[in-house]
Amino acid sequence: METILIEGQNGNSAIIVDERIEELAKYLPKKKLFIITDKNVEKHYTTVFPEAPFFSINPGEASKRLGYIESIYRWLLENNADRTSFMLGIGGGVVCDIAGFVASTYMRGVEFGFVSTSLLSQVDASVGGKNGVDLDGYKNIIGTFTQPRFVLCDTRLLKTLPHEELVNGFAEMVKHAIILDIKLFEQLEHDCIALLNLNQPEISKHIAESIRVKASIVTADERESGIRKLLNFGHTWGHAVETLTGISHGKAVSIGMEFACRLSMEKGLIGNKEYLRVINLLQSCGLPTRMNIEPNKVFDALVKDKKQNANSIDFVLLKGIGVPKIETMALEELKKFAEKRL
Repeated sequence: METILIEGQNGNSAIIVDERIEELAKYLPKKKLFIITDKNVEKHYTTVFPEAPFFSINPGEASKRLGYIESIYRWLLENNADRTSFMLGIGGGVVCDIAGFVASTYMRGVEFGFVSTSLLSQVDASVGGKNGVDLDGYKNIIGTFTQPRFVLCDTRLLKTLPHEELVNGFAEMVKHAIILDIKLFEQLEHDCIALLNLNQPEISKHIAESIRVKASIVTADERESGIRKLLNFGHTWGHAVETLTGISHGKAVSIGMEFACRLSMEKGLIGNKEYLRVINLLQSCGLPTRMNIEPNKVFDALVKDKKQNANSIDFVLLKGIGVPKIETMALEELKKFAEKRL
């Protein structure tokens, strides 16, 4: 077991890797507890839930709508939740986004924590204090920066995940290595097969390493005014692809990372050898790197992305594996490259 700490402006967040869900009670404060989960997790794990009322959402991104969130607020009111209550999200990325957002906004904010049940949420969605919901198909356009009190990552829970859900998590693990740690990238290349099979100790080691990368960035820049923008590598283009096609987050981010690497190569920042190393690792993890899609439609989605400023956008490129570069690019330049290369 390992604990990784994020130091936030309004409190710290402890991410506990390889703690068992059965030990959850020792991390809970002595407060009235409310649980948000989803129907898949409910089916597998309610026997180990703490004794508390729970709200079970429908799995998937469609639940991250404000209209749906209202029903959770009403449920909390009906069950007499107040500012002294504690909210616990037990689930994957969608559950963590919703639970964190609801907790951060209900009665101007109550304490919360997560039990993260998917690989994507263990290495990314539950870590860092970003909590958001969607509007008109645009991801996380409404949200908050609030750190969970704790995130419990029981790697045994990953065994119930379908292969596609594991693949989603690998995209974020590869991203963390690409933007900050070439040695971690090399370890991923070496351990890829073991990770796909959820072998120990490899899976726990890599989850902890990936969290450590993100935690170091978030601690340095909690509200994304500088270095935290590096975590958007692959996401600006990837979110637009995800919005348009409905493919899973990890697959869309993988396509976005390929686009960013190809653009980096076009600008002379990396060579073909580095580009192919990234592509080979993504594909070895079962992730796609290209998709037939109309570039102008991608741009209609991209220009509404929350990371743009007027007619330019902060785009994360690579100068090498483990050596990122944030470049403010004119949207027109990005559009011309997309039309030329797709």
